[in-house]
Amino acid sequence: MPRAYPQKPEAVYLFGTCLIDLTYPDAGIAAIRMVEREGVRVIFPQDQTCCGQPAYNSGFSEEARRVAWQQVQTFSKPHPILVPSGSCGGMMSKHYEHLFHDDPRLPEVQRFSERIFEWSEFMINVLKVELEDHGSPIRVTWHTSCHAKREMGLGDEPKQLLRQLRNVELLELEREYECCGFGGTFAVKQPQLSAAMVQDKVTDVCNTGAECLLSADCGCLMNIAGAIEHEGHPVQSKHLAHFLWERTSNQGTL
Repeated sequence: MPRAYPQKPEAVYLFGTCLIDLTYPDAGIAAIRMVEREGVRVIFPQDQTCCGQPAYNSGFSEEARRVAWQQVQTFSKPHPILVPSGSCGGMMSKHYEHLFHDDPRLPEVQRFSERIFEWSEFMINVLKVELEDHGSPIRVTWHTSCHAKREMGLGDEPKQLLRQLRNVELLELEREYECCGFGGTFAVKQPQLSAAMVQDKVTDVCNTGAECLLSADCGCLMNIAGAIEHEGHPVQSKHLAHFLWERTSNQGTL
């Protein structure tokens, strides 16, 4: 069943994610600024922490449950919660319910999970943004993360945003929905298999002739971009929010 979207709210929360905090802070800043530009107040709770996915995937359910409950308490007001990451968003919207399946707090957790939105999904379906491109012509390609596609059900919302930019040529990957090989702990537990998978993704990216790789999931972006840089390919990489802000803001770079 298609998701029912709310009317444009006065305020939203932003869940920052660990990787945005540690490796891609510009993506978080851009995500906030683009929402604020649409007249919506963004609340960034300072008590937010990891979504709990690393512990959950490693079998530490009790530890993951404690972390998850911290988020439920932190994002307590009934505002939509925007997540610029399909991985964290998938954890919070789909797996929290499993963590609390036999817990009396389950109804509160379910209400929390219903407020989770992937950032680009919200920009298109709720804020209905219309973007004006101020950048020079560029060729880009797009990688959709496994969690965004298969857990959050993200469609072509990121591409809808990119296609609004008149000077951006979007070049399709041949195997867009194939995993990049990161998978959090998967890359640690299965390094050879992970390396082979990201090599396939790098080849696919380079074959498009794109100048820049875009994604909305920092784990994928870090993995693919690291392999691209290691092999010396002249391909940039950016989070979708960062790229869109730079293209559409008169202020340019962050």
